[in-house]
Amino acid sequence: MLTVNGPSTRYCDGISRRSALRIGALGFGAGALTLADLYRAEGSTGGRHKSVINIFLGGGPPHQDMWDIKTDAPPEIRGPFKPIATNVAGIEIGEVFPQIAAIMDKSVVIRSVVGAEDRHDSHQCMTGWNFNDLAPIGRRPSLGAVATKVLGPVDRSVPAFVGLANVGVWKNPGGPGFLGPSFSCFQPDGEGMANMKLNGITSDRLGDRQKLRLSLDQFKAEADATGMMRGVDAFTARAFDVLTSSKLLDALDLTKEDPRIVARYGDGKPYQFQYDGSPTINEHLLMARRLVEAGVRVVTLSYGRWDAHGDNFGMVRDHGGKLDQCLSALIEDLSLRGMLDDVTVIVWGEFGRTPRINANAGRDHWPQVSCAFMAGGGLRGGQAIGTTNRLGEYAKDRPVHFHEIFATLYRNLGIAPESTTLSDPTGRPQYLTTMSPIREIC
Repeated sequence: MLTVNGPSTRYCDGISRRSALRIGALGFGAGALTLADLYRAEGSTGGRHKSVINIFLGGGPPHQDMWDIKTDAPPEIRGPFKPIATNVAGIEIGEVFPQIAAIMDKSVVIRSVVGAEDRHDSHQCMTGWNFNDLAPIGRRPSLGAVATKVLGPVDRSVPAFVGLANVGVWKNPGGPGFLGPSFSCFQPDGEGMANMKLNGITSDRLGDRQKLRLSLDQFKAEADATGMMRGVDAFTARAFDVLTSSKLLDALDLTKEDPRIVARYGDGKPYQFQYDGSPTINEHLLMARRLVEAGVRVVTLSYGRWDAHGDNFGMVRDHGGKLDQCLSALIEDLSLRGMLDDVTVIVWGEFGRTPRINANAGRDHWPQVSCAFMAGGGLRGGQAIGTTNRLGEYAKDRPVHFHEIFATLYRNLGIAPESTTLSDPTGRPQYLTTMSPIREIC
């Protein structure tokens, strides 16, 4: 907690100077870490930056009902969906994605992802590594944690790593691993932004966001004038800058966005098939775009609940149609703003689903092969990489490992995956991946 002693003079809104100075620890994943801890990461220069938006389809999306329709398989394998043509000759995808089909030239589907564990967890899609790898020393750090460590923030008032997932059993936004809690992501908590409120002050007492902002502006001006901030270390001062800057708050405030753009993304409602998973919050994809625009390097979010052991096809129609709207909107939005070459979008889950449809019209866990969708980041779009066999059981041609995908993501962030290492708590250097970027798209 950042604590600066001073007189207990009260502002006109009822918040005391001492209350304002006692800025509570912010929510950073599993631990209560201050922003000062985060900004002890290595700094970086500002300017144009590279980012990743990692959209996790928690529960395991069915590859054969999305990007790899098996028209030649028997009925108990193929399901009800038909393939549709895309704007790239020779590439077909599932019928629930007509808007994605229209921008296939900007996109890449990977139909042969291998290396998955049979484990319901976002860890592998956030780190590239198995869950128990280096478990005795804290496990592997996520992409966002590595970006925070290696690159630091673009703007000291905006965290380098933000996680939007806050609901469901697959809400883990990616942990810091052996790097330690100082490199955890920043997690906004609902509309009231609980991670940015002053310690001990309720939302009722704070009033609306404008009242809080005016209070912080007044406090900062008086603190600078009286020299109260002298002696506070530079990293704590950066934490203070986040709390007294409007950039992060504005990025998360969709009322500041053009209503026509908000409508293009949609809201993903009504939320269906959610159960213990994440809702289909389409606005999170728009929020992700606003965050990277503000300077965030890595944004993670969890979209929907894809663990369909029953009524798999109803779930795909619901979730897939909503994802089609917001994902296509995100790619078009980034393209129109001139950001697509700088922002890599990846959409995937922890494993695939069984080729054979079960008695409940569902598909079960199938780690043997899964799928991924990518766009942006300067990648060569208009491609479908890899194939599975006729029944969708295994990668027949060009298997693509998790490590290749992560090497690509690191490369796109400006981090050399083959040569960059991080020192673990024992002092040993650890490489970020064991493989090179995907050669077909880099």
